[in-house]
Amino acid sequence: MLRFAATGSFLMTVADFCGISVSSAQMIVHKVTAAIAALHTKFIKFPNKSNDILKSKAKNFNLSGFPRVIGAIDCIHIRIKSYGGEDGEIYRNRKGFFSINVQAIVDSSLKILDLVAHWPGSTHDATIFNNSFIKMRLENGEFGNGVLLGDSGYPSLPFLLTPLQNPQTAAETLYNEAQIRTRSMVERAFGILGKQFPVLTLGSRFRTPENTLPLITACVVLFNITRSNEEDVKDINVDAYNNIERELHQNLTENEREYFIHNYFQRLL
Repeated sequence: MLRFAATGSFLMTVADFCGISVSSAQMIVHKVTAAIAALHTKFIKFPNKSNDILKSKAKNFNLSGFPRVIGAIDCIHIRIKSYGGEDGEIYRNRKGFFSINVQAIVDSSLKILDLVAHWPGSTHDATIFNNSFIKMRLENGEFGNGVLLGDSGYPSLPFLLTPLQNPQTAAETLYNEAQIRTRSMVERAFGILGKQFPVLTLGSRFRTPENTLPLITACVVLFNITRSNEEDVKDINVDAYNNIERELHQNLTENEREYFIHNYFQRLL
């Protein structure tokens, strides 16, 4: 399975390398993929203890000085072969190729904390988020005053901060710069994921979603395992960060983006 995912080669090539039939290679790949994907609850998860959430926010703050960030959210299109049938065209995305639109939330360690990998390529990123379990958890306040950073394709919400389209003031410009630099961690994670598992970028040749979706999840599980072995480059001073957070209000406001601009970034000028 690893050779298949890490090279993006045909099952025939994997079968020849291992000296087995193509049907045997296919059966093994599917079984191993499903077994690895079943580990997603262990390896793809948000920190749930208050101290772990605080440490995560401090690590994300070190990137570009944006407080309270628990992760950056974005979607990536995983190329597939057309499944055909009546619903085949719903997998064609706006760029014209067939894909699964996969939503992921990433932290500064480039680990994927949350994954939604079942929507067809024609689905808009915001639609995936609006129907996701993670949105419900954020609405229920499971992560306190933690926020996500997303691009302009997402709605601006108290717990999801997006960039301003036309910043007018120095504080708004500073907010945008910090937001974009911090949000880049999700783009970097997608880049590394694609290089480690070219099967996701070259395109899955499986003929059904039932075989494709476990492959995506399994690759992310393996990706997170490799990220777990990465050491933090910078020392994290949680106490110093906590002092910064204490200067902000305790709860999220109705317009959190405006609050950040006027009560945090304005003070930095």
